[in-house]
Parts: sequence; C-alpha cells; structure tokens
Amino acid sequence: MPAQQIARNLAFVNWTVLASLAVGSFGTVVLLRLRTDATKGYLGFTGFCAAAFGGLAWLSDGALPAIAAAGSPIAVDPAWDLLRRALLALLAVGAFAYTIALFRGARAPALGIGTLAAGIGTLAAGALTWGGGVIGAVPLAIFLLALAGATGGAFAGMILGHWYLVTPKLSTGPALALTRGLLWIVALQVALFAVWVGFGAGQNLAPFAPLTGPWALFVWLRLLVGLIFPLVVTWAAGQTVRTRSMESATGLLYIDVGAIAAGTILAAGLYFGAGLLV
Repeated sequence: MPAQQIARNLAFVNWTVLASLAVGSFGTVVLLRLRTDATKGYLGFTGFCAAAFGGLAWLSDGALPAIAAAGSPIAVDPAWDLLRRALLALLAVGAFAYTIALFRGARAPALGIGTLAAGIGTLAAGALTWGGGVIGAVPLAIFLLALAGATGGAFAGMILGHWYLVTPKLSTGPALALTRGLLWIVALQVALFAVWVGFGAGQNLAPFAPLTGPWALFVWLRLLVGLIFPLVVTWAAGQTVRTRSMESATGLLYIDVGAIAAGTILAAGLYFGAGLLV
C-alpha cells in the first residue's frame, strides 16, 4: 500500500524536511542581509532557528537506516554518508556563528556565503547518496534545492511577518523581496512537477502515468495542496505586503508554511516510497 510504503521511509522524509528548513531559512537570512535592510534582530533569530534545524537534521542523519525500506526503489550509497554529515555539521555550526556575528552588527558575507555553500553541498551529497548514481543525482539535487528554498523560505517569511507586527516602521523591502522570491521558487516547483510527471516522474513510466496510477492520490495532493494552493497564497501575501496590510500578510504566510510543509512531506514520501520525482 502506498501509505504504508511512505511510513516505512519516514526517517528519510524527516531528514528531508529538517535539512530543507535549515538550508532554506539560512539561505533566506544570507540573501536578505546582503540585499535588504532587514533588522539584525529578525536575521539573528531566523539564523538561530536555521542552526537549530541544522543540528536536528545532523542528529536525524545519524539515525538514517543503511538501506531503504523493503519495497522502496531507492538505493542507498553509503560512500557519501561521511561527506553529507560533515557538511551538515558545518551548516549547523556556521549558521550559529553567523547568527552571533549578526547580533554583533557584522555583515560577515564570507561566513554567510561559505555556510550556505555547505548547506547546498549537504543537499548535493544527499542526492548522490539516494539518487542511484551521478545521472540520477542531478534531478534529485534540483528537487531537494527547490524543496529547501520553498520550505525554508516560507518559514522565514512567517517569522518576518511577526517582526512587522512588533516593528511597524520597518520598510516593506525585505517582505517584498522574500515573497517575490518565494513566489518564483514555488512557480519553479510547479514547472518541475509538470516536466517530471510528463516524463514519467523519474521511473520510466508513461507520460503523466503518475496522475492515474496507484500513487495518484498522493501525487494530486502534492500538486493541489503543496504547489497550486501555496502559489496562490504566496501571490496574495505579496499583494497584501504592497498595501502594508501586515496582519493579513502574516496570516497568509502562516497558511503558506503549513501548505508548503505538507507538500514537502508528500514530495519526500513519494520519492523515498515510490521513487517519484514530483
């Protein structure tokens, strides 16, 4: 049964969610620090959350099974385990150090960019571990990067919305940049969904077969709940930011976090349970 197959691979799903939150939220912090006038309080708090997520992901990485669950089409290559865990540790420690630097008023661009590179490297190493070879790792790496951008970006957006409620004179620049970037990332995910499903979702299936096969319910939920709905909500959040309706924007970003997180869980479950890239 599809639901049971997803449940057997929850350790990998948990890693994907935590790593996505860590990499995506930290990437948001670095970009907002370099490109906007976001406050050091917001950036520091979100950076600390990214470090915490990175630490939790590192702990969960140590508990990953050496092989995928029975019935899963995913092959685990343990040769990349050490590199993946080392990069994940660098992400967590680097994010914490960057947070301290932010609270002290420093820009520390080299530290921020270097730590973000470690986060991206973590996802690339994960793709090499579970992608079934270098060729399969490329689309999986794109898949994981998109999940990180959407999941971590939505989380950082929700925190930013709260910051506006207690700092009403803060310029709308950071919120506009964040919602615009998040909208593009979710739109990219929709495009990737169409491409992957159109080409059999990475399993050499007939075009669009995942929409009608045994995993169809979860695939449709991924599309409607995890992609189309967040696309609309993110667009609406951006419009409310333009009118400085920050309470409405915060509420919409709350909804966005829930929908995108649900979509990330579904996407990870479909990959590790059925090998489907969606």
